[in-house]
Amino acid sequence: MRVEAPTIEARSAHAAGSSDAHAAGVRRAHAAGSPGVHAIEQVRLPGGGFLMGDPAGDGNPADGERPVHRVTVRPFSIDATCVTTADFAVFAEATGYRTEAEVYGFSAVFHLALSARPQDVMGPVPGVPWWLGVRGADWRHPGGALSEADPDHPVVHVSWNDATAYCAWAGRRLPTEAEWEYASRGGLEGARYPWGDDLPEGGWPVNIWQGDFPARNTMDDGYLTTAPVRAFGPNGYGLWQTVGNVWEWCADWYAPDYYAHSPADDPRGPRRGTARVLRGGSFLCHDSYCNRYRNAARSSNTPDSSMANAGFRTVAARDAVAVQNTTAAQD
Repeated sequence: MRVEAPTIEARSAHAAGSSDAHAAGVRRAHAAGSPGVHAIEQVRLPGGGFLMGDPAGDGNPADGERPVHRVTVRPFSIDATCVTTADFAVFAEATGYRTEAEVYGFSAVFHLALSARPQDVMGPVPGVPWWLGVRGADWRHPGGALSEADPDHPVVHVSWNDATAYCAWAGRRLPTEAEWEYASRGGLEGARYPWGDDLPEGGWPVNIWQGDFPARNTMDDGYLTTAPVRAFGPNGYGLWQTVGNVWEWCADWYAPDYYAHSPADDPRGPRRGTARVLRGGSFLCHDSYCNRYRNAARSSNTPDSSMANAGFRTVAARDAVAVQNTTAAQD
């Protein structure tokens, strides 16, 4: 279990039913007449070589951010922002798709963002008591059934499976982990953050935690939880909030040792695995707890997991690198 993106183990008992529901949802997404309306601004990136990984040694060695290695990616077009609640609503209304949080009936909510009836709180997630299993928490109700999602904020409580269902409808795909890091760096070779190596004084360029985690957030950046997708400045490529705000699902399976034998050209991740890559950190990142609001930071979670601090952005499907669910990716 990745600490900042919790896995709710109770879901494993429903895995077969969820898989069937997801497969049916993907079929409905295709049947709805793909591609659907994907209205997010696109940024065309030139591709090329870059150093992938953590040159400063900031990361947890267990996350597998090293060795630093040179990677080349092809040109591709990527969303300038994460998919918003409003964007996802268009998909859900067009297809009748139900997310895995809706199918399961619950998802993970950060304790200070709880907005639910007492009887809907299932209790803390083992090992991470600031996360609560909450019935009725989903993409429309991020804090629980008594909350309402903001239309211009990133959609959350979406699993990797949900993100790929959206992509199937929209004629899109998730970025590979290498594409995501190339895009997040914004042309700055080896930089810690999208804007450089240091947090500037006198203002926060990113939505992360300030104060004492997990009890008190001073909200110096203006937000307790998610921020609008264009709340802070873009990076050098014109992409907004690749770090902080919400974790972003990538196409790849996750393996902590993958960098040791990654191919140099358009790496696509391990052939198989149990968890998918998450990138970028979230509004819960804090140096004392989760120093992952960096370009090189890696995390992961199971494909059916959802939580209040994870969303996604997409890449044009025509910029194909043959990413597939299990058998086509590289060892």
